[in-house]
Amino acid sequence: MPFTRLSPLLMMLTLFMVLAGCASKERAALPAPSPQAGISLERALILSHAQQAIGTPYRFGGNTPGGLDCSGLVEMTYRAAGIPVPRTADAQFRALPQVDAPRPGDLLFFGDGGKATHVGIYRGNRQMIHAPGSGRAVVSVPLDIDYWNQRFLGAASLAP
Repeated sequence: MPFTRLSPLLMMLTLFMVLAGCASKERAALPAPSPQAGISLERALILSHAQQAIGTPYRFGGNTPGGLDCSGLVEMTYRAAGIPVPRTADAQFRALPQVDAPRPGDLLFFGDGGKATHVGIYRGNRQMIHAPGSGRAVVSVPLDIDYWNQRFLGAASLAP
């Protein structure tokens, strides 16, 4: 065979070998699932935005990254997930479907005499993200203290 006819054939064979080599390479293993694996996209968005809000200063009536109160944190994070909620903690408590066992992204309500005066976002592992009050910032706290247990009214879920 003349060189000119062999050249395209060699190029095709070379290309085939290169492509075959690429296809046979071992693939890297997928990373191990995170503790939040298996939650809906909406819950993941809620938790992500709540986590990003940690450190945001408290501002009464605030519902923006510039300042947040407890129900404003809920409103902002749920809005980011495409889920509208009422504005105040008590309105959220009364309007949203109650659940017995909260899942990450659900809401936890606290208060006295059946009126919700505070709300936080359940993070999982007995942790809550919330805006604690004047002069403080959004923070994640453990729920295993008497203060929260004595004031707990219930949990609600709106996210799928």
